[in-house]
Parts: sequence; structure tokens; C-alpha cells
Amino acid sequence: MKNLLKIGWQTVRKPSGYYSLGALVIGGFIAGIIFWGGFNTALEVTNTEAFCISCHEMEDNVYEEMKTTIHFSNRSGVRATCPDCHVPHAWTDKIARKMQASKEVWGMLFGTIDTREKFLAHRRGLAENEWRRLKANDSLECRNCHNFDYMDFTEQSERASYQHSTALADGEKTCIDCHKGIAHQLPNMKGVEGW
Repeated sequence: MKNLLKIGWQTVRKPSGYYSLGALVIGGFIAGIIFWGGFNTALEVTNTEAFCISCHEMEDNVYEEMKTTIHFSNRSGVRATCPDCHVPHAWTDKIARKMQASKEVWGMLFGTIDTREKFLAHRRGLAENEWRRLKANDSLECRNCHNFDYMDFTEQSERASYQHSTALADGEKTCIDCHKGIAHQLPNMKGVEGW
């Protein structure tokens, strides 16, 4: 065993052309930390409202609509930003969402929705994609702020109290099933079940 350790240590210290294996491992570790720091910083920069509305497609369309909703201005002063509703908080879910968002960047680069007319033409499909995503993750982003365990049903309307204590509580429905259009105008809902 002692001999094995000695051979292992000699291998780490042995030059490989110009640098020892130990120097390469330490250099790789430091480079990894720098890469990770840069990656995480870039991830957080792209997770801000300022970044989201930096392209006119978002600022002129959905951001303007959001300004008229309770998620933007309300009596409590708590305001949701784009990433609060469209980017999961958990790291692995966030990475998956950022990978999905790369398709949206592609659309921006090629002018898919660069005018109001084009945006309105694609609005229903964009909304349905988002509703599908929220339905699949059980409205995770909604639940980051709206904790079902702390809802006071007695302070809600009779209809809301009934829906929250039945369909939502037993998992039959999730937030987005009833709250489509809560932060943005609805697209033409002709043909959508329940509308």
C-alpha cells in the first residue's frame, strides 16, 4: 500500500511535457471555479426583468399588459417580475427552462414576433405553450408565492373557496386551469374548452 501511494504521488508530480499532473489538476480546478462563477453570473443576469424586457417584443407587448394587473401594482406592494412567473426557482428546473427559452431567443433573432401584428398572430400558440408548461409542473411558479397551505379560504369568495378546497386540493386542477390571463391579456379563446 505504501508503495502504491509513492507511485501515485510520483505520477502526480511527474512532468507531462511542461507541467506536472498536479499542476494540471489544480489549474483545471481553478478554471472550473472561474467557469462556474461566470456561468452562474450570466444565468442570474438573464433572470432579471430588465433582461426580459430588453427586447421590444416583450416590452411593447406583454410587459405593457402586465402593468395593468394586480401582479404589477397592488395594496401590499409585492410585485411579480417576469422571472417570478416564467422561471422556476429550483436550479435544475431553472436550467431546463433556460434551455427552452433558447428557442424564444431564436425567434427574436429571426423576427418571429417583432411587430404587434406578428405577436398577435402568434399569441394563442405562445399562451398555450406557457399554459401547457405550467400545467405540467403543477403551476410551480405560482406556488412559489401563493402557498396553498396558508390560504385562508374564509377570506375568499364563495366560488374561489369552493374551487381551492376541492379541485385544487385534490390535484384535479392546478392554478393555471382557472387563472389564465391573470397577468397578460388572453388571446382569442374561441374553441378553448370552458371559455
